[in-house]
Amino acid sequence: MLWTDVLAQERATETLARAIETGRVAHAYLFYGPDGVGKRVAALAFARALQCERGGAAPGTGACGECAGCLKAAKGLHPDVHVLMPYPSDTAPDEVGERLRLLVENPYAATDFLRRPSLADAEKTSNKQVHYSVERVHEDVRRPLSYQPSEGRRKVAILLDADLLRVEAANAFLKLLEEPAPAAVLILTTTRPDRVLPTILSRCQKVRFDVLPDDAVARALVERGGVAPADAPTLARMAGGSVSRGLELAGQGDLGARRELVVRFFRYAYARKAAEAGVVDEVAGLGREGIKNVLGLMLRWVHDLVRFRHGGEGAALVNVDQADSIGRFCRNVPHADLARMAALVEEALLLVERNAHAGLVARVLAARLGAAMHAGASPDLFVPLVETASA
Repeated sequence: MLWTDVLAQERATETLARAIETGRVAHAYLFYGPDGVGKRVAALAFARALQCERGGAAPGTGACGECAGCLKAAKGLHPDVHVLMPYPSDTAPDEVGERLRLLVENPYAATDFLRRPSLADAEKTSNKQVHYSVERVHEDVRRPLSYQPSEGRRKVAILLDADLLRVEAANAFLKLLEEPAPAAVLILTTTRPDRVLPTILSRCQKVRFDVLPDDAVARALVERGGVAPADAPTLARMAGGSVSRGLELAGQGDLGARRELVVRFFRYAYARKAAEAGVVDEVAGLGREGIKNVLGLMLRWVHDLVRFRHGGEGAALVNVDQADSIGRFCRNVPHADLARMAALVEEALLLVERNAHAGLVARVLAARLGAAMHAGASPDLFVPLVETASA
């Protein structure tokens, strides 16, 4: 990976390149920001530049790309670059190695255990806990970094999703930051810095990564995901500034059908015609990941309703090809509580992630959305039993 592989994150890459050029490389960095915007790519590019035998300050690239250090780091084979991802405790070493290989090939793709429990089936889910144990911190981080570099200029460790350090593991990792090895550089990535121990945060130099512009996402989908140029702009708008999300959407061959399913679901929620009730069963039968995808599409549709209500015909919609349906809804249902509709879909997403009964969530969501569309009272989807008893 080179700096040029990091899409539209100039502020972040300039900060890192300047650190190498001036020789003021910090002991620990925290790369934080939304999922799929380039944190992992930048971490690999930074590690490669740090191991470049020519200084890692080549204009525009960060690494020369020709020396032994660059070539080994690019293939994920450098003995002084350690890349770690959290995984369930019973994971086979070969599977970890395969996922790390895929990560190096395309860091924007979802190849980790958290976002892709099964490499063979994108929609397969798992209830196994993905984490870093204290044993892994000692064995895979502290011990390797205690030695001097064997080939490179520094020892580099990249911890992906550092917010998944268990409390004991985080405390063990903290000791590394408090007593840093002279030649060691730690790079942590996270989408949730609020879940990282404050004592770890305070000892890291923070580098923020922002959502990507649609044109950068579209270009990446064509170049890295093999998406047809005609389809890339629509997928990019739906991806919300994340290349990873765009690649995930591109991998759903039935995306068009699911987007139409969203329109049918909203239509049924509003009119509640018995002939259209089957749409609820269609949504419920998609499986947890399928339902989450549809709910994500629903949320984007509601956001488009908000944009159209305030911006009219010239509003910048995500679902541009469904502008007629969005416009008709806003004109025919002017009193719909769009904020409430968005909150209900978000609650449904949370419930599905927590393994709530899919069919029940879909049915209650349709009823509550219908009430919100008619500007009526629309309570939450889920009410704890303790609240019911106290009422």
